[in-house]
Amino acid sequence: MAVGGTSGDPARKPPGRTGRNLPAAVGVGVALGAVVIGSLYIVKAAFLVVVLVAIGVGIHELVKAFAGFGIRVPLPPLMAGMTAMAVGAYWGGPTFLVGAFAVTVMVLLAWRMFQGGAEGFVRDATAAVFVAVYPALLGGFVPLLLAPEDGPDRVVVFIAVTICSDIGGYFAGIFFGKHKMSPVISPKKTWEGFAGSTLACVVGGALLVRFLLEGEYWAGAVIGLAGVVCATLGDLVESVIKRDIGIKDMGTLLPGHGGAMDRLDSLLFTLVPVWLLLTLLVPVA
Repeated sequence: MAVGGTSGDPARKPPGRTGRNLPAAVGVGVALGAVVIGSLYIVKAAFLVVVLVAIGVGIHELVKAFAGFGIRVPLPPLMAGMTAMAVGAYWGGPTFLVGAFAVTVMVLLAWRMFQGGAEGFVRDATAAVFVAVYPALLGGFVPLLLAPEDGPDRVVVFIAVTICSDIGGYFAGIFFGKHKMSPVISPKKTWEGFAGSTLACVVGGALLVRFLLEGEYWAGAVIGLAGVVCATLGDLVESVIKRDIGIKDMGTLLPGHGGAMDRLDSLLFTLVPVWLLLTLLVPVA
């Protein structure tokens, strides 16, 4: 997810100023939005299926990427653990989420031990626990947002604030981006793009919290400010992961976007702070 700016490969002309196929990206974004809104407001629990599919694809992409780097991460216990975390969080709350995560880690360690012995155990087990946290555990906070009566509106606030970061940064970066935030990690991101993300998130958060959740404007602004910081950090962390393992995108599932993890990066980092701030500043009536 780009916060703004431009970069180019002299050997190949990119589709646009940011290198993104914008029509394909917009089309995929609209389709994903329709799926999210439809599942949220028609049958609320059906959104859990959307979450499970998205996180499951993200886990598969990470495991495949690590395998190309010589790191063996067991996929079946990760998928089972991710499902247990999400379902447990929705019907049992944070206690079940933490419990399911702990059991998942134990199973992963035992699975890898019996599967491959001592050679490379620490390396593989560390990567497996990493994937169990990112994206599985972090994604398990979506059901916590969804569970209350006004859960669909809370999920919309979380997703929309994150999208505001991407859109605000994208256009501010295109028109004004000059000063690079972190050329080594992500050369497309600029401070001007970050300023655009901040403005969009603060305004968007204030309006969304006020009109969807009947909260205070200032509470929404605080949530938007936290959202832009976390979304940007999520982008940078994903960029570091991809640079470390030598890939450009996590996958090709979503035209104009890349893989599922290329869309989940900022969402995962924004999710927990937004859930926490909504719980504290806009408690369920």
